[in-house]
Amino acid sequence: MDNETIKQKLLEIQPTELDFQVILTGKESTRVNGLYNPETREILLHNKNFKEDNQLIYTAIHEYTHHLVNEEKLAESGGKIMAGGKAHNAAFWAKFHALLQKAESLGIYKISIEESPELKELTEKIRHDYIEVNGKLMQEFGRLLSQAHALCEKSNIRYEDYLDRVLCLPRTTAKEITKVGMVEVNPAIGFDNMKKVASIKKSEDRQAAEQQILEGKPADTVAQLMKQHKNEDPRQKLEKEKNRLEKTITALQQRLQYVEESLENL
Repeated sequence: MDNETIKQKLLEIQPTELDFQVILTGKESTRVNGLYNPETREILLHNKNFKEDNQLIYTAIHEYTHHLVNEEKLAESGGKIMAGGKAHNAAFWAKFHALLQKAESLGIYKISIEESPELKELTEKIRHDYIEVNGKLMQEFGRLLSQAHALCEKSNIRYEDYLDRVLCLPRTTAKEITKVGMVEVNPAIGFDNMKKVASIKKSEDRQAAEQQILEGKPADTVAQLMKQHKNEDPRQKLEKEKNRLEKTITALQQRLQYVEESLENL
């Protein structure tokens, strides 16, 4: 594929009003497969890193996601380039995975495990013998920690000390494991996903998130979608931002005053 062909495929996945360029560098890189420059709006692809076009388009979609995030930030800031346009946060991964899904539906990208019988068989083994088994084990672990907590209370032992010096288990880790043991979550989604689902308050929301993960959506994408569905009132959102900015300004003013006074005393 050439530069223009890749660009048209990206636009087919999702249009953008912010123009950009795709550049095949003709190089090989051991550090990165591609880059996005938010100032020049260039997607650079080190095409010598790839054996075939499917791998290339995956990286192109990744960098295009940065471009779309950059477009959103420019709209929010009134055209000013903001920091974080290249960040790999939860919102980025949610958008990236949604674009990959769209690309698959359009036949632009594919991840065909079925084409490798050995990989398909190994995938099933990993899912059933390791991911699900580990999920069940951590569920039981969480229930045992709950019992240990109750016995510590009964014996007048500080549970935190028990975690720190008897089990040598970090408190945050213990809290996450215990939460997984306290709610009904399908262990087939794996322990890390179970932690995220277990943190959802409503049972019906947990079930919906769990089902989406079982259908192949990454947990970060599911979490972002559920966040969007909450539909926070725009006024409340702005008021929260206003309060945050006011606190930041106050803290900076206090720091400035301290610096000025320190300079006067030197």
